[in-house]
Amino acid sequence: MNHIDELRNLPVRHDFFIGIDSDGCVFDTMEVKQKECFCPNFIRHFGFQAASKYAREVWEFVNLYSKTRGCNRFLAVAAALDFIAERPEFAARHIAVPPMTGMRKWITEETKLGNPALKALVEKTGSDELTRLLAWSNDVNSDIARMVHDVPPFPGFEEILKSARERADIIVVSQTPLEALVREWKENRLDGYINFIAGQEHGTKKEHLQYAAGGKYAPDHILMIGDAPGDLKAAKGNGVLFFPIVPGREEASWAEFGREGLRRFFDGTFTGAYQERLLAEFDAALPSEPPWIRH
Repeated sequence: MNHIDELRNLPVRHDFFIGIDSDGCVFDTMEVKQKECFCPNFIRHFGFQAASKYAREVWEFVNLYSKTRGCNRFLAVAAALDFIAERPEFAARHIAVPPMTGMRKWITEETKLGNPALKALVEKTGSDELTRLLAWSNDVNSDIARMVHDVPPFPGFEEILKSARERADIIVVSQTPLEALVREWKENRLDGYINFIAGQEHGTKKEHLQYAAGGKYAPDHILMIGDAPGDLKAAKGNGVLFFPIVPGREEASWAEFGREGLRRFFDGTFTGAYQERLLAEFDAALPSEPPWIRH
């Protein structure tokens, strides 16, 4: 059975459906993964050691502190390279920014943007740049497996999950590799509360919701919970509801969901003014323009 069929064949046990992002939403792992695993390997594999300060600033803006927060890792590489190509600090140090044309073509054509698809393409093409990209991604995964552990969910999450599962089918909707997701949810003994874990190998977050919930539940009975604009985009792409876990205010966001959001979702009063207030607060939390641009 392929990954899409796995999602399509998920049984409907309740009238409601909830998709939940993982990194930065359930687990406070975004900072350690991006700063200690992704970024150092990005600097090393792409040759930015001579301007590491600026490369780090770019990487953290793209992946933590902007509206691209939480995007797929390969999309993040493309975005970071675009910013770096515009920054004079790199040219002044005679640092060549790799064009990564093969990667850019791949990320527009492939929806399952993960190591398995990339490995297959490397084996097919023998591309040096894609080989570099795969080596970077493999090293990131190795560092995450070695470094990221003993990170519990945000306070209050497990109690909310126990309550929500009484009336909703729940899956993880993430662009993290499946192996890491399974490890983190099992480590915290949370996997028994959910119906399925969908990672980057299952396609985009929009596809996760589309295949797991589309046509099975009423649109206003489907809720996506996430901490990044990509999560909101997935919800909007399916015409379903969205509850934001606001970066920097995660504990308060989960408290709000436990206190009011979940009840409103179940009793049909989530849409309208309540949803609009949440979306406005979320939009204001993350900028689109980087701090190094001066007007």
